[in-house]
Amino acid sequence: MSFFTFQCAGKREPEKEAEAQQWIEAVIGERFPPGVPFEHALRDGIILCKLMNRLQPGIITKVNVSGGDYKFMDNISQFQKACIKYGVPDVDLFQTTDLWDQKNIALVTTTIFAIGRTAYKHPEWRGPCLGPKPSEENRREFSEDVLRAGQTVIGLQAGSNTGATQSGQSFGASRKIILGK
Repeated sequence: MSFFTFQCAGKREPEKEAEAQQWIEAVIGERFPPGVPFEHALRDGIILCKLMNRLQPGIITKVNVSGGDYKFMDNISQFQKACIKYGVPDVDLFQTTDLWDQKNIALVTTTIFAIGRTAYKHPEWRGPCLGPKPSEENRREFSEDVLRAGQTVIGLQAGSNTGATQSGQSFGASRKIILGK
């Protein structure tokens, strides 16, 4: 397996990464460091923690801004826990190694989009959201008369049992097998 294949397990989409970056910058009110690739800017987890704290203040109590690799990996772990508390489905979360070892940056981007979609569900959040708005329930109430009338209608999916028969069809017709001489 080549280094490029190892590094990019998921199919990366630069336009999606740029859209995610713009959204994060708009939410946290800061620009990513100039000239630093998307995955490197997020790797220490500081920007991700700031994002969650802007969406829901205080959801992450301590962000490690200095220290070794362990401290920065802890930031990513805290970010993931905050995502769950915020309402992001756990199936949408990346693993720490996906970002830290840059194994699947596409999944990191997917997680950011999941956070952006979840922000729609929080009416207290007045800032920008990311991605399509999730569908909402469209409950309808029908009167008893309408419900009774609907029970008398045979739906088109039910079909009809008139006119169609199996007469004339041959099941198990024999085949002639000719053996070569």
